[in-house]
Amino acid sequence: MKIFDYLEKYDYEQLVFCQDRETGLKAVIAIHDTTLGPALGGLRIWDYETEEEAIIDALRLARGMTYKSSAAGLNLGGGKTVIIGNPAEIKSEELFRVFGRFLEGLGGRYITAEDVNTTTKDMSYINSETDYVAGLEGKSGNPSPVTAFGVFRGILAAANEVWGSDDLTGKVVAVQGLGSVGYSVCEQLHEAGAKLYVTDINKARIKQAVEELNATPVDPDEIYKVECDVFSPCAMGAIINDFTIEQLNCKIVAGSANNQLAEERHGDMLREKEILYVPDFVINSGGVINVFEELQGYNKERAMNRAAAIYDACMKVFEISKRDDIPTYKAAERMAEERIKAISKVNSIYLKK
Repeated sequence: MKIFDYLEKYDYEQLVFCQDRETGLKAVIAIHDTTLGPALGGLRIWDYETEEEAIIDALRLARGMTYKSSAAGLNLGGGKTVIIGNPAEIKSEELFRVFGRFLEGLGGRYITAEDVNTTTKDMSYINSETDYVAGLEGKSGNPSPVTAFGVFRGILAAANEVWGSDDLTGKVVAVQGLGSVGYSVCEQLHEAGAKLYVTDINKARIKQAVEELNATPVDPDEIYKVECDVFSPCAMGAIINDFTIEQLNCKIVAGSANNQLAEERHGDMLREKEILYVPDFVINSGGVINVFEELQGYNKERAMNRAAAIYDACMKVFEISKRDDIPTYKAAERMAEERIKAISKVNSIYLKK
């Protein structure tokens, strides 16, 4: 890939490579936009097949964080870190502390937090070397409950848009992914009276959902074909693509996974099929809301109240989509970009610090 062409296309500010031979650290830090405030985004560890795949993932996720923070009304920009390698083999206190040193060197332009294959304990190691880290034990901690609550609220908003009511009694929801967020979403859907179909690569989690939530298990490749009201992707990204769209048999796509659309045109295809897509960076913004509250001095009730407002943000996206006759993914981007543009005018006023 031509890195500078990609950075220019989506107007990224910075791409940082960090390497340490002793610990095996190979990290990519992407900073997309800091107009609203310091870039915030989690640190994920993944055994990428190629370095280019890792770079693209970091860049896409960082851009998504910019939109996510803006759409949630937060004074934060977007960034992301990916560390290349098998987490079972490379994770260590030394690796995270070395990464913390690199992070400190950015002087607060980027704040990290936990993500895929990282934990609050890992964040504490980073915190030994820098204060530019959130999601710490004793503070906001694991953001999954707040993220899941926001996703549930987004599903309610979509139900209201499609059926004119928040009532999920009897609605069929197919959930892909039963991690911390996905399982919590299932619990709330079950409590709301929805019928669940679930899949995950972890068979123990499927068994748990069957026993506790009366869910129906489905093979991973079959989840897209389930005749349902809502398809809820709560695993990895790019699962809305040419292959899966043809199989979908639902009215709504709404879940916690990042970067659900493999390409933007897949959002257009969902609209053509009259499937309401709830943009991922709006519906799953509970995690960044939780971290933002930590930076302000954590209050869980305040975090949950702010996450509840994801319902209103989704309704605004649907309104813009209808008003401007554009797909919901474009409407969400427009909503986020309008706020960034408005705040940039405030920031143009010189203020000595």
